[in-house]
Amino acid sequence: MLKKLAERLRTLNRHGGAARPPQPRAAILGQYVRAAPAPQHALDIFKDEWWSSLPGEWSGLQAGQLPLFDDSRIHWAIEALDGVSGKRVLELGPLEGGHTYSLEQAGAASILAIEASTKAFLKCLVVKELVGLKRSRFVLGDFEEYLRTGGERFDAAIASGVLYHVRQPVELLQNLARVADHVFIWTQYYVKERLDAIPHMARRFGESEEADFGGFRHTRHPYFYGDFLETSRFAGGSEEFSYWLSRADLLGALRHAGLAEIVVGEEDINHVNGPSISLVAHRTGA
Repeated sequence: MLKKLAERLRTLNRHGGAARPPQPRAAILGQYVRAAPAPQHALDIFKDEWWSSLPGEWSGLQAGQLPLFDDSRIHWAIEALDGVSGKRVLELGPLEGGHTYSLEQAGAASILAIEASTKAFLKCLVVKELVGLKRSRFVLGDFEEYLRTGGERFDAAIASGVLYHVRQPVELLQNLARVADHVFIWTQYYVKERLDAIPHMARRFGESEEADFGGFRHTRHPYFYGDFLETSRFAGGSEEFSYWLSRADLLGALRHAGLAEIVVGEEDINHVNGPSISLVAHRTGA
């Protein structure tokens, strides 16, 4: 043993004395998981950036806090749509796949979910693998452009939390009416005095302006994200501002587009981010 140690010391002296210090671990190796496969590893790709808590057997996993996989709004929507069993559904802005999961659980034959955010799209793919979605397809891209360029026909469309994030809300409603006779919408809407009373929403709106799209005259209210854009959890639209509609213009735009039978569900004038409404709009006679 002593002989080997002496030989080692002679070797070190011939090469400059001290042994080479340990080198820092290459940064690229931080992308590797060095533990046995487990569902939490996939969720931890977006650690501290999830909105949704997971359902059922996955409820013990660490994700977000909002019950978007068991959302009363989407349960009401499914009922108001006379069910989705066996139906082809279009979903705009799936975020993390919570509503997609509920639609598949309710028996939808197929769900096409279009997501523009690359981060949200990848989260949806994690969820699809984790909870085993079989009849849902997530695609990355702008649903406004998809609808502008045609779009196939669907039995129902789901637009939850997206209308107030677009630049042409009336155009979106008209295009939805073109591809589906039954549309569910959950959205915020504009009430100046209520929004002015909410500290984090006050002063984010610009001067209201008159507009016309497809023959429907309305007032649109520009909303600026401001410093919300600087957060890693930003989940808004793809531009720095969007346009909000009033409640009257929202309902009027739907009727103008041919979705005249409107059933209103939960409405919350005191919502923390501004007045909100759930509704299902049907084409008359469809």
